[in-house]
Amino acid sequence: MTRGARRLALLVAGAFFMEILDATVIAPAAPHIAEDLHVTAVSINVAITAYVLTLAVLIPISGWLTEKFGARRIFTFAVALFTLASAGCAAATSLPMLVATRVLQGVGGAMMVPVGRLVVIRTTAKTDLVRAIAYLTWPALVAPLVAPALGGVLSTYASWRWIFLVNVPLGLAALVAARVLVPDVRADDPGRLDTRGFLLAAGGIAALVFGLEGVAAERPRWAVAVGALAFALLALAGTVRHLLHADRPLVDLRILSLKTYRVTALGGSAFRAVITAIPFLLPLFFQLGFGWSAARAGLVVIALFAGNVGIKPATTPLMRRFGIRTVMLGSVLASAACLAGIALLEPATPLPLLLGLLLLSGIFRSTGFTTYHTVAFADVPSPRMTSANTLMSTVQELGGGLGVAVGALLVRLGGGVGAHGDAAFRFAFVVLAVLLVVPAVEAFRLPRTAGNVVAGRAGG
Repeated sequence: MTRGARRLALLVAGAFFMEILDATVIAPAAPHIAEDLHVTAVSINVAITAYVLTLAVLIPISGWLTEKFGARRIFTFAVALFTLASAGCAAATSLPMLVATRVLQGVGGAMMVPVGRLVVIRTTAKTDLVRAIAYLTWPALVAPLVAPALGGVLSTYASWRWIFLVNVPLGLAALVAARVLVPDVRADDPGRLDTRGFLLAAGGIAALVFGLEGVAAERPRWAVAVGALAFALLALAGTVRHLLHADRPLVDLRILSLKTYRVTALGGSAFRAVITAIPFLLPLFFQLGFGWSAARAGLVVIALFAGNVGIKPATTPLMRRFGIRTVMLGSVLASAACLAGIALLEPATPLPLLLGLLLLSGIFRSTGFTTYHTVAFADVPSPRMTSANTLMSTVQELGGGLGVAVGALLVRLGGGVGAHGDAAFRFAFVVLAVLLVVPAVEAFRLPRTAGNVVAGRAGG
């Protein structure tokens, strides 16, 4: 892998880190934000939803914008907008102002990460792809785990506004680097934007997230939530029908016929949804179920991060030794076992045992994500890479965003966080373990030789 390609991958990884961090960092700081803005803590949830919703809705047009205006221009604009919006979030004096600036952050993030990843994938040789993907995988592993501790510590000992201000120097550095490192990738004939496909997809995704958030709310408005979910079902069904029959669709769903791509787009997104819910639920489980302080809960969750980082150097050798399919399936099944173990934790559980379990969960999270990222584009032809990247970015954002929403919904279905809040969290962890059946089946059906070329395994 050349030095320029490595620097480009690191630049995109940094942008990816900022985007994922801001999707999750606000949750532990919600009580402090609410107090400062004179609203209830529950009301801050709309700022989280607005960000994730904007990402999911706008990502589908990022590929077309890149082909039309060039990767360097779109990536630079996205980083600048994201940085400016971060400063706006820090300066917010009311909840509506915070929500508005979070939407602007989402607009920047929706273009920043997919465009950056597309450039890396299109300019990296197949033999170097596994190394490039390893750089891009780090943010997805680290950011959701750092966020609870960072949000809690900054809001407690400094100010909640710092959770957004930390993006400003990072964004300015990324702007300077982007001018030098990002090539001006574009298409000679990008064609017209599939407006109908975009509106159908945007409406369906928006209604889906809104409906799930409504069901998981402290005081759900059932008629509105169910109506939104019904509309989402109809809109998304219409989206699929349109995309399969359109001459130049927004995204090419036919790419799902490739098994190596489909296993990441479908099974991998289900895996991401479940795994992303864990660092969101754990701090709440320890605080509301065990009676721990926010500081102690945040520090203990770092064990997940240690597992992520510790196994990273061994992930590629594992894939080369046993094959992507074996490592992927083992990661999914082991993650389900870890979730079952987490559900059995008690306040009296010895701390070394608890930390060991979280460490293992982090290890299998890391190996699972890396296998999915590595195999995703292994068999995608170069002319279809833009559409494939756009679709993958969309389903992954939905997977991560919906994972948190589903986690909150399961806690509610388990009885809520009242006197028996620990039972509600145990219920959520068990159901999440069961949901891993979906990615396990997808991984089992993957050919044993899948991804051997990009993994550098003999016999590929």
